[in-house]
Amino acid sequence: MPAGGGAAAATAVAAGLLGAAAAAAAKLALGPVGEAAGGWLSVLLRIGCVGLVFACNAVMWTVFAKALRLSSSSATASVTTTASNFISSAILGKLLFGETWTPLWWVGLAVTLCGLMLLHTAAPQPAWLPAEKKEVLCLPSAEEQQEAIILGVQELRRGLAQGSDYVQKFFSWELPFFKHHPLAVDLLTPQSKTLIKRAACLPHPCSEASGRGYSGAQRLLALQAPFVKTPTRAMSNNTGTALKVTGLEFLKSQNSRLHHTDAYNIKNLVVRRGQAFQLQLSFSRELKAADKLVLHFGIGEKPVKNRGTLISLNPRQEKEVFSGWQISFVKNSGKECLLSVTSSPRALVGKYTLNVKTGTNNYKPENNDIYLLFNPWCEADAVFLANEAQRKEYVLNDTGYVYVGSAHSIYGRPWNFGQFEELILDACMYLLDKSKLKINDRRDPVLVSRAMSALVNANDDNGVLLGNWSGNYGNGTSPMDWIGSVAILQKFYETKKPVLYGQCWVFSGVLTTVMRCLGIPSRCVSNFNSAHDTEENLRVDVYLNERGEKLNWMSHDSVWNFHVWNDVWMKRVDLPTGFDGWQAIDSTPQEKSQGVYQCGPCPLKAIREGDVYLPYDSKFLYAEVNADEVYWLVKKVNGKDRYIRIRTDTQGIGMNISTKAVGQNKREDITAQYKFPEGSREEREAMEKASSFIYTSGITPRALFTPSVRTVEEGAGPGVLPEAVSKTGLQLEITNKAALYPGNPLELAITVKTCTPGTWTIDLASSCQLQSYTGKVEASLGYVKETVKLEGKSETQVALKIAADAYMKTLALVEDEVLIHITTIAEVQGTDDKLTKEMTMNFEYPPITIQMPEMAKLNKEFACALIFKNDLNVPLDNCKLLVEGLGIFNTTEFDEGDVKPGRIIKSEIICTPTRVGEKKMVAKLISTQIKGICAEKAITITE
Repeated sequence: MPAGGGAAAATAVAAGLLGAAAAAAAKLALGPVGEAAGGWLSVLLRIGCVGLVFACNAVMWTVFAKALRLSSSSATASVTTTASNFISSAILGKLLFGETWTPLWWVGLAVTLCGLMLLHTAAPQPAWLPAEKKEVLCLPSAEEQQEAIILGVQELRRGLAQGSDYVQKFFSWELPFFKHHPLAVDLLTPQSKTLIKRAACLPHPCSEASGRGYSGAQRLLALQAPFVKTPTRAMSNNTGTALKVTGLEFLKSQNSRLHHTDAYNIKNLVVRRGQAFQLQLSFSRELKAADKLVLHFGIGEKPVKNRGTLISLNPRQEKEVFSGWQISFVKNSGKECLLSVTSSPRALVGKYTLNVKTGTNNYKPENNDIYLLFNPWCEADAVFLANEAQRKEYVLNDTGYVYVGSAHSIYGRPWNFGQFEELILDACMYLLDKSKLKINDRRDPVLVSRAMSALVNANDDNGVLLGNWSGNYGNGTSPMDWIGSVAILQKFYETKKPVLYGQCWVFSGVLTTVMRCLGIPSRCVSNFNSAHDTEENLRVDVYLNERGEKLNWMSHDSVWNFHVWNDVWMKRVDLPTGFDGWQAIDSTPQEKSQGVYQCGPCPLKAIREGDVYLPYDSKFLYAEVNADEVYWLVKKVNGKDRYIRIRTDTQGIGMNISTKAVGQNKREDITAQYKFPEGSREEREAMEKASSFIYTSGITPRALFTPSVRTVEEGAGPGVLPEAVSKTGLQLEITNKAALYPGNPLELAITVKTCTPGTWTIDLASSCQLQSYTGKVEASLGYVKETVKLEGKSETQVALKIAADAYMKTLALVEDEVLIHITTIAEVQGTDDKLTKEMTMNFEYPPITIQMPEMAKLNKEFACALIFKNDLNVPLDNCKLLVEGLGIFNTTEFDEGDVKPGRIIKSEIICTPTRVGEKKMVAKLISTQIKGICAEKAITITE
């Protein structure tokens, strides 16, 4: 019987006996037990027997499990337990119930006993196990002992790497004789400092992995006798002094250049996953083959191997099986060695601590935190981006634009992302720690980007930025005052409190910074005429009064002049094939997703093709670029509101979707990446597919506070009705006759056209309002109502003029930038022809001029002048000039006071470049009347 087999057999026999006892107790509980006693005593005896059944069964299963663990095979334990149960049941039946044993039973008993003897004496030993040693091997020299230890430890490690149960058992005891042999302490891992002495008592292993561990244990057991007998001092003389690490060089300059992380303003090493980096170690003496050397990379509060948060790398093993990390010697000479470490392309992203262990010595280098990021340069990484120009733009570019304005008047607002600036990387690491992500989810850019879309807003988790669209920013910073993400993220990291305040372009700018900082390609995306469809039914209702003025208070939904979100680039292994690439995410808190204000990532392909069943938030994002606008005219009839559907616009939502062009300071239209051309066959098919997953209500008004309404569309079915064919060919155009400078009258014109024969009488109503970019009406400035007559193909123009006094007071009262919004309604008398037209226009402002050289030297001062002349007819009160130049000038605010018409202000600054490459100086002028005049100029810094 193998070592340890006696204990296994005894345990199996006990399990069978307990099973027989449970069966006997059950028979007693159901039989005539206690009938002689009668009454309550009989009941108590039966209850006791039932309890005995449960107790015996519970103990039986525990003992049987132990028998399986100790036995060389599960078959041996099962057969032994069954035989024991068979025999014990017969004996208990004889003693308790007077059952008889027939001759056939005696034959079965004899056969069973013979079978058990054969089973326990002929257990085969696998061919890969070492032959039993009858004598303890006594090696004559320390060198031979060292070689045997190395072989044994290698076998143990191989067994452990393959999940050997045997090796785990082997590691469960303490090892007294290690006290007498420091060489063994140096060579064995911390887990292997356990009792080898009792390893021989374990049963023969039943797998190859366990066999390797068994083989290694036997090699070490063979050295036991000389270990105990040899004095520690004598052995120390043979093996030399203990190896210690005296220094570690992170080779930051070399590594960061190869990993495209040299721009990060941080002392620590920053590398990207899936790519090799080098470390140089210095030792107290020459590194020998027998020396133990392990590098431990840990992430999280309590790093452990089985959670993948502790990576232990031995240069002599090269690859760490579970984690996919690799390590190898590049050079080993004298007291120094150069190591190459390659993290897994699926490694957890975050901040790792590095410790180096040599024997019992543990070395913790200065600045031992290593930052590991996603790697768009690594093909095996989920964020791999093949195009180098796109990598430079979407990962490395720290400046850019957010496109704002209106669909027909778009301009770029400069924004400094600043992902490499001081404290920004630490702020992003803090966000990862603060997120609700499980530690192992940090390897997945899908989950990381979704978590960051939640954390950049402060609504649920005290994240980075608190949104505010009220127009009152007295206790914080107006969203219009920010010119980049750096100040926001630095303040958040220093205070650990939300920064006040942000709106959509600020949220997008900050999220771009976070994504690029972590290594995920990202871009700001502006959608003009962006629908906020609260009911996800692909429809936005717009209510107008008889003067053409918007009645926003009546609607749940809204259409923003523009909305800015983000695209991030990644593979989607969680989705069917074909949905890799750009994914839309949004950190502006609009609607909750899974109970949290977060949005995306959603594949652009899913939005384009109407696959709105795919995660995440595809219905909401699809509606933002594809919803229909239904215009309702609200008229008073007999004192009640009557709702008349004027028009359904199927093409006005989701226009001119914009982002910064790759490598150029200009706008790129990416509408085609989000939607097929309006009216095309593909667009109609995508809409039909999306509609099959979205509830679309009938064409009835859904105004607030109107439980019962009358409408000329009574009986309309579900879905959007097609537009009636126009009898007159009615068309409307809205233009401005002069530049829209604040302080000047707003001179607008509405052109009415018909193109079919006949005489047409047209009732026209047009209004002008000031509104914020979200469509919120700030003031109604004026309106015009006229009736015009046209003959056949002809046109006429109706003027709409707004005096400066009508709007300048509103400009001063509102802290947001406002736009001019004109709405026109035309109805042709005697026909069903009705038409509405909207136009949003921007105010125009005098420019800021930046004067500085085109080139400058690193660490050499240069002068920069910022000049502004007030060419407006009104004074600008409380002027502030905000200036920032990443790598050349820190954010500074200059108080310029009141600037009267015609006055010139000039601010001069001295800049000292700290980084080479193309840099930008960004300036922004804020006043009571004007909320954002921006300018920028590029400069090239050389060494």
